[in-house]
Amino acid sequence: MTNSVPCDAVWRQIICDGEKGTVLFIGNVPPTAGLWLGEEWDNPERGKHDGSNKGIQYFKSSHPTSASFIRPKKANFGVDFLTAVKRRYELEDNQDNTVKMTAGKTAVQMVGFQSVSEKLSGNRLSIPANPSSLTHAFANLKELALNKTGVNWSLLIHLDVMPAALNKLLLTNTGLRSIHFDDVGPGCKTAMFPSLEFLAVDNNSIFQWSFVNELEKLQSLQKLSCLNNPLMSAERNAGTAQQLIIAKIGKIQVFNKSNILPDERRGAELDYHKIFGKEWLEAGGHQDQEKNRPSEAFTAQHPRYQILIKKYGAPEDGELTEKQPFALKNQLLTITFKCPDRDEKKHIEKKLPESMTIQKVKGLLYRLLKVPGSELKLTYSSSNMEGNEIEIDNDLKPLQFYSTEDGASVLVRWS
Repeated sequence: MTNSVPCDAVWRQIICDGEKGTVLFIGNVPPTAGLWLGEEWDNPERGKHDGSNKGIQYFKSSHPTSASFIRPKKANFGVDFLTAVKRRYELEDNQDNTVKMTAGKTAVQMVGFQSVSEKLSGNRLSIPANPSSLTHAFANLKELALNKTGVNWSLLIHLDVMPAALNKLLLTNTGLRSIHFDDVGPGCKTAMFPSLEFLAVDNNSIFQWSFVNELEKLQSLQKLSCLNNPLMSAERNAGTAQQLIIAKIGKIQVFNKSNILPDERRGAELDYHKIFGKEWLEAGGHQDQEKNRPSEAFTAQHPRYQILIKKYGAPEDGELTEKQPFALKNQLLTITFKCPDRDEKKHIEKKLPESMTIQKVKGLLYRLLKVPGSELKLTYSSSNMEGNEIEIDNDLKPLQFYSTEDGASVLVRWS
């Protein structure tokens, strides 16, 4: 930032050649060299465009011809950031220390007091060089919408100096690719955004699992929306990607607007625990806790795996067999159905696809046992779960949801 441009220049009012305007952008505007200010003029006839140049939207003005770019040396800077925001959006202070839009505008609370205006969405943002100057103004900020702003992580990282109370952050359609919290390592919680519970990153360019690993560092994240990102199609299907995300982020309760039920979390974590067991072992993992020291590379890729080891125990040898190439024959599971309360019933062994729903399994058992599916109660056990049974209680889920292994037993009971 040059000496002629205040550190909090964005949103400040200026006077240029007798005309008043508000700074909405500071930066380079290729192919021309040097620093430019993006202005929205109070008089729309003073401008030339809507904040775009040669097909690039640097910021978004409220009128198609109210914006222009000027050199900093032509600007006489007026009021500070907060005053400019209030004036631009016709804000009024209220006795309860909130600021709201006046009549005739979109009903929304505004920055610095309780939440943020959607008006910021669609503007290409530039954070002041000294963002700590905004700390006071945004001390109580709880909600921030930066959709369609072109914001990147270098800008987002500065937001942390402002809202310790920030609860909801919307970053839809910003071109976001990655995030990183460098203050802590894998498996630890960052001091940044301590109150953030809801994050929306839909319609972005997220394609690496490291993005999800970084989200696990957030202390309070409970709701995540990640629709229409390359990551969601990186696996065989979106359901697989969703299960991996649930397993990787321990605290989320809602994903893509759907509640995560306890059984779904348990199934996702057990499946993740099994899928990466062989990789964990090869990276230095060990069933003896004193010898269990997986490599830094493995921990960086799977920061929650050690937590899952403590929760479910170390993977048994039978779970560490390498998966065969994907084919129909490799999806078939040998399941033995047992009726522990009915000595007269013989064990029934069947080969079933892992994608078969519990509802269809009960239909099969009805034909074999002549007992209505609605009366059947199923539980699952395997060789490494001695004395423990997992209740199979959702008819719409497939066998693979319960991490059912080849050779497992399903116990069938009815009254």
